[in-house]
Amino acid sequence: MVLERWFRNAVCIAIAATALLAGRAHAQPEQGWRLCNQTSYVIEAAIARPEGQGIVVEGWTKLRPGACNFAIAGTLTPGLHFLYGRSSSAHRGGARHWGGDQKLCVDPSGSFSVENPPDCSSYGLEQRRFRPVLIERRSRWQTTFTETNEYSLEKAEAAGVQRLLEDAGVFSGRVDGLLGRKTRAAISEFLSMNDLPADTSDADLIDLLEQAATEQAREIGFTLCNRTDNRIWSAIARRRGEDWESRGWWQLEAGGCARAIDEPLVQTDYFVYAEMEVGDGRVRTLKRASDSFCVARPKFAITGRQDCEAAAYRTARFTATPAPQDEKLVFEFFERDFDRARTPADG
Repeated sequence: MVLERWFRNAVCIAIAATALLAGRAHAQPEQGWRLCNQTSYVIEAAIARPEGQGIVVEGWTKLRPGACNFAIAGTLTPGLHFLYGRSSSAHRGGARHWGGDQKLCVDPSGSFSVENPPDCSSYGLEQRRFRPVLIERRSRWQTTFTETNEYSLEKAEAAGVQRLLEDAGVFSGRVDGLLGRKTRAAISEFLSMNDLPADTSDADLIDLLEQAATEQAREIGFTLCNRTDNRIWSAIARRRGEDWESRGWWQLEAGGCARAIDEPLVQTDYFVYAEMEVGDGRVRTLKRASDSFCVARPKFAITGRQDCEAAAYRTARFTATPAPQDEKLVFEFFERDFDRARTPADG
């Protein structure tokens, strides 16, 4: 149980952890491809496996911090597979990705299994970059997600609880996997606030914290939504300290949304830029856009808004948004907001 186990002394914790790992080993004799999460983030994983002459892409396998789960159960087919991971939308600070260079199609909105098509967008899918994993045995294979801080599975679970406590607005402190007095007090507070028993399991605690953090995220930040029938590439600009900053790109499929800022908004000016794809290399940009900021072709974060071309960027016209309300702003792009179609060479 959560609080009982965390309040034990170091010797008891080590013994309990050893017994737990041994128990897991006996409880999971299955064959297959097992994914383990040695990070402080809740990770959603997608895998790709060979099938016939094609590649089948499947997702999403949820991995709690410090936990393992099977992405493929049963006998494996040795050979080249692919793996991609994304952090849960509950986490602040922008999405984290674990991948490589292999471009494959995913459905970002929910569970899916699809034979990878040549064009993602024509099937309502989005492209993500996977990393190769060479599976060499038929019985069992394991791949581990890691981050800069090297955690054991036990410390990853503790660090994950700390991070989710912070994301949910309950705790503010170091995410280090060490459950000190401050972290234990935050856990007790969260359980008490939600009328939960002190013997709530580790897995349930993480799931409940993720839900609370997701609900918290909906109440703050800057969200961009596409209310058109075409794909949009969007960027934002705002004042940061004494200077200006522009950031992009967020890919918005028809009807989709993306969170550009996942922290409470301050009362300052915000701006948006968008390009709508309409085919044949043509795009539509926002009408009545008059505020100049710098943008770049790849993903960017640019400080300053002067002399863009001199710094190898280009100048783009942004439009001002309404003021945020209650530390939150949702900006929706509609068909009526865009000018006539043009090619990039039209300027």
